[in-house]
Amino acid sequence: MMNGMGAGARTRITGKVIFMGYFDGVYAIWVREIIVFMREKERVISAVVTPLMWIFAVGGGLGASVQIQGMSYQMFMFPGIASMAILFGSIFYGMYIIWDRKLDFLKEVLVAPVPRSAVFLGKMLGGMSDALMQVTVLLLIGVAFGFVAGLPALLLAIAFSVIIAACMVSLGLIIGANMKSPEGFNLVMSFVMWPMFMLSGALFPVENLPSYIDIIVKINPLTYGVDLMRLALLGTSKFGMLYDIGVLVFVTIVFAYIGSKSFDRMQI
Repeated sequence: MMNGMGAGARTRITGKVIFMGYFDGVYAIWVREIIVFMREKERVISAVVTPLMWIFAVGGGLGASVQIQGMSYQMFMFPGIASMAILFGSIFYGMYIIWDRKLDFLKEVLVAPVPRSAVFLGKMLGGMSDALMQVTVLLLIGVAFGFVAGLPALLLAIAFSVIIAACMVSLGLIIGANMKSPEGFNLVMSFVMWPMFMLSGALFPVENLPSYIDIIVKINPLTYGVDLMRLALLGTSKFGMLYDIGVLVFVTIVFAYIGSKSFDRMQI
């Protein structure tokens, strides 16, 4: 039957097979990452406990004597802490690339007949799913304590979390793909994760900053994620929703491109 087909028909069938194979590979890796996450429930617990300590220890302590923009400090910092939960969960997800390499799982995946970009995309979706489940738990706790004002704010915050997670997971995968050991990964994290969090406006307003801090804050992609979360939860925004989303989408595309190339260069 194939012999009776024209060249154009054979080309379309071949293209369809390649297309379906690509996304079958993405889907398989994505599902595997979710299954692994669901088996490690302590990751959710640890991802929620640290943000809660910031909210109730730091926010409660400073909140006793500090108000910002007419609201309690805890209320002001909650969007930033939710963004921190996404950042930490997303960046640390890159560590699993190193462990997958040590356990030879990554070797099996990389020799499979799917493009490396499909492996990256599957890992990216898996990391995003992990981060979204973690931040959703935190947001639901925020509803209970009055930090999230109702269902519309909750749903908008989750929607914005998708964009933030895509950006941060891509960065984590870039780092993981270029590191050889967990120790090296943790060292890089000290110089990436904490500065990104501390200089994102998560803990302070971004208005009237000294020029040297203002420059760093504005080139930090997490700044725009925090601004989106404040828009969702507090109804205030420094840069505007479209600008925040535009910056995050652009940075995500850049990180995804670099991440795919990093996966292409990975040795098995």
